[in-house]
Amino acid sequence: MSAGPRFAEFFSRLVPPEWSVTQLIIHSTVETVMIALAGTALAVLAALPLGLMAASNISPPWISQPTKWLLGLIRSIPLIVVAILFVTAVGLGPFPGALAVAFHSIGMLGKFYAEEFETAEHGIINAVRGTGANWAQTVRYGLLPQAAPQVVAFTVYRFEMNFRDAAVLGLVGAGGIGYYIQLYVRGFQYEKVAVLLIVIIVVVTVLDQLTFWIRRWIR
Repeated sequence: MSAGPRFAEFFSRLVPPEWSVTQLIIHSTVETVMIALAGTALAVLAALPLGLMAASNISPPWISQPTKWLLGLIRSIPLIVVAILFVTAVGLGPFPGALAVAFHSIGMLGKFYAEEFETAEHGIINAVRGTGANWAQTVRYGLLPQAAPQVVAFTVYRFEMNFRDAAVLGLVGAGGIGYYIQLYVRGFQYEKVAVLLIVIIVVVTVLDQLTFWIRRWIR
């Protein structure tokens, strides 16, 4: 019962927001978006070939099954642990944040890509194979045209998630808006934290609408 007044007292500290830090917050937000974008791009470069290797309809079992285990292992490591390891290895800043986002996204995107590849129409794939096409040509002309819309949709959705993740990684020194969250919270500057929350809500809403329209357009 005592928690209610404590919550009310805490949230009262957020009012009114301290708008003098808006420019700094916008800069850090752009940095967070860039961390998410770079991490997503790096993840796609690795997840696409891994997804193809994990797809049982185009890869032999001795390749697809170990690849699925590898993707599962990557997914099993919490993002915050990955971020701490990269910060320890390469230092503070947005670079380890992008690496952490990329590493964690590889496991998820690779799984999504493989599952989408495995649901492709077998008749089309077999028809392409029947023309004498090699493995790469079968993938290029029989598989990717079928899977491309969902692959793009998964990737765009993952980018949206990666922004949220990148906003948290600053708490462990990986740059971006999370750094200022922990800085202002530790300094009991809750009016500035309120501005951070407002900016995050606005950016997430914009990204949500953007990804919605992109997914709708590709379908």
